[in-house]
Amino acid sequence: MSASDRDLIDFVYAEARMLDEQRFEEWLDLFTDDGYYWMPLAHGQTDPRLHASLMYEDKLLLRVRVERLAGQRTFSQQPRSRSHHLLQAPTVETGHPEAAPAEGRHVVRAAFHYVETRGDSQTLYAGWATHHLVEQDGRLRIRLKRVDLVNCDAAFGNIQLFM
Repeated sequence: MSASDRDLIDFVYAEARMLDEQRFEEWLDLFTDDGYYWMPLAHGQTDPRLHASLMYEDKLLLRVRVERLAGQRTFSQQPRSRSHHLLQAPTVETGHPEAAPAEGRHVVRAAFHYVETRGDSQTLYAGWATHHLVEQDGRLRIRLKRVDLVNCDAAFGNIQLFM
């Protein structure tokens, strides 16, 4: 597979739709076995291991969260949370140091507004999602999804779903 810019952009849109439709098992399958979901705690943070993060979860921790969301005894999800992503057109970051299209490594960035709602409560988040994608077994997979919130250093309540 040799992913075109259109393939990469469509992937980001499809991933956001999966999350909004709560197709979490399908979404989890988009990650490589060594994939991570990262939400830095500081603007410009460069290392998720040496500094605290809002989230830094490998595929195992993501699986635990997906199973919790699907559970009938997850009382924090009664009623269930819902989400809506509004994405700016994603851009393929060919100049990013991690991008190597000839080797099947791509970086795609999209600004977003994300709303998470549960019951009478609705919270708006804004930021940028950067997808580090790899071509693996004839399809695109997420090696890293980095979500940078504009106000990453603010005090947050529980973020229930995935941005």
